[in-house]
Amino acid sequence: MDLDRSVPVWPQVAGELRRRLDAGQYKPGERFPGTVDIAAEFDVSQSTAQKAVAALRSEGRLYTVLGQGSFVKGDE
Repeated sequence: MDLDRSVPVWPQVAGELRRRLDAGQYKPGERFPGTVDIAAEFDVSQSTAQKAVAALRSEGRLYTVLGQGSFVKGDE
């Protein structure tokens, strides 16, 4: 994915991760990639990856278990 570096990057990363969730690439209950992995994949800072993951968490798409990471939230 080519990022437009002239505008904030974290919404672009969040959008791509959202698209992957919508496509079913990550299943409910499955561990979501960590921010270090996301940062490496998109060639962004870890804080940018954290903002993208936080956006998905605030949308209710992910939940976090302390010490274990983020997981895909399923339909309840």
